[in-house]
Amino acid sequence: MKKSDIKTLVITGFGLNCEKETAAACRLAGSTPELVHLNDLLAGKETLEKYHFLTFIGGFSFGDHLGSGTVFANRVKFNLRDQLQKFVDDGKLVIGICNGFQTLTRLGMVPALNGDYFTQTAALAHNDSGVFRDDWCRLKANPASPCVFTKDIDMVRLPLRHGEGKFVADAAVLKELEERNLVAVRYANADGSVATEFPANPNGSINSIAGICDPTGRVFGLMPHPEAFLSPFNAPDWTEVKAVSGKLPEEGDGVKFFRNAIDYIAENF
Repeated sequence: MKKSDIKTLVITGFGLNCEKETAAACRLAGSTPELVHLNDLLAGKETLEKYHFLTFIGGFSFGDHLGSGTVFANRVKFNLRDQLQKFVDDGKLVIGICNGFQTLTRLGMVPALNGDYFTQTAALAHNDSGVFRDDWCRLKANPASPCVFTKDIDMVRLPLRHGEGKFVADAAVLKELEERNLVAVRYANADGSVATEFPANPNGSINSIAGICDPTGRVFGLMPHPEAFLSPFNAPDWTEVKAVSGKLPEEGDGVKFFRNAIDYIAENF
């Protein structure tokens, strides 16, 4: 499939606010993004069927009332469940970023260890610091993970902005996540070691987990924002980087996640 024929769905509305950045990331990776309000999906004016890549974006859906991502997840679950199940069964890709990751966990789409995409087994809880965290972090990718989005990624730096980003799950779920390499990215220190202390681990996530995937590797959620680091000029220290190295990278670290997704779809559809 030609990349330009790949249709990406960016769901908008009800407090979500990262639609332009997410659409820009998907467009930069070669696909054709479309912004669709959640109400249009719920009313049947648009369906998931015509799309290849579904993005649950960042923001504060429904004001985070009842817990971040909860209301959004319930509206999707009880109105679009069959469409979403078919979307996954057809081998298509789903990413959830920040509030989107919170939504995916509440839906049960990650980690979906037993193939049940609609039973919650993990969550994102309030940061250990007790405050909203707006900062940059480093991530270390797991090379053994089946995650499509993190292919050939080692270390990246991404911005984050969340108050409920602490990954939590019971011991049995954590054990299976680790054994099956479904932890795709962890918070890391500058030397690449796993970050266990604040601020490198910005929220106190168990096992320093920053993002996970389902067993297929095609459904992925993470708390930091890859769509917010598309240009080297997005970085707060770009002037220092340029002064030290004499030049800037061609693009920001976040682009690779979206290129991996679009490349996968182009090769498999």
